[in-house]
Amino acid sequence: MVRGSRASRWWLYAVLTVALVLVVTPFVWMVLGSFKTSAELRQVPPTWWPENPTLDNFAGLFSRLSFGTYFMNSTIVAVVVTAGNLFFCSMVGYALAMLKFRGKKIIFGLILGTLMIPGVVTFVPLFVLVANMGLVDTLPGLFLPFLVSPFGVFLMRQFILGLPRDLVEAARIDGAGEMRIFGQIILPLLSPALATLGILTFLGSWNNFLWPLVVAQNNDTYTLPVALALYSTGQNETQYGLLMAGATVVVLPVLVVFLIFQRRFIQGIATTGIK
Repeated sequence: MVRGSRASRWWLYAVLTVALVLVVTPFVWMVLGSFKTSAELRQVPPTWWPENPTLDNFAGLFSRLSFGTYFMNSTIVAVVVTAGNLFFCSMVGYALAMLKFRGKKIIFGLILGTLMIPGVVTFVPLFVLVANMGLVDTLPGLFLPFLVSPFGVFLMRQFILGLPRDLVEAARIDGAGEMRIFGQIILPLLSPALATLGILTFLGSWNNFLWPLVVAQNNDTYTLPVALALYSTGQNETQYGLLMAGATVVVLPVLVVFLIFQRRFIQGIATTGIK
């Protein structure tokens, strides 16, 4: 039995190692490619390490593009969307988990139903709604439709269901209102779930491409993914070095956020019933 457990463990390590290589290799290739010249990127067979490392791609990225404006737009949209989801999804999740009201099961069923609807289906109606509100080509038009997500509500509800209900009942007996219970008792216990939702929401908003591509229509409202896609393509060819340098810069904030909150992220995934 000991030999069998050791053999199964080595097989597990081997599978995990192969999976790690498959996941990490594209990112390593992207970072190394950002230091290569255009000729070397098109070389056949391709090289792994840059033969003549250069920073021209990063220099062109910061000199040719209004990088500060695009970075600020992406930051504002991602931060506002993340903050909105953390606040509103936690409140809705608390109501669905701890409060009793008519139509509670119907509302939760509708939320689960929206999880099964592809986002492309609601893309055109959502754009028409934003256009009728006069929010096209504005930053509010980029983040207002995504301040609450069905997945975030589901995640917070599942986590709150695992909290001791006696804490809420004791606070109610002492005369505390629901907002005070939520702010002083429930919210401090939600840090793992909030970290999980925050990372997933920030990642999705930071990398969002299709919605900003349609709503943003000038340089003042472009986000980083849209700007890179539009300006890395010339009249005759795609500038892969500029594209890889921009992609490297775009990935860095997400990587930093994940490294900071990775422990909370893993804890939140393990304790919300979606293992």
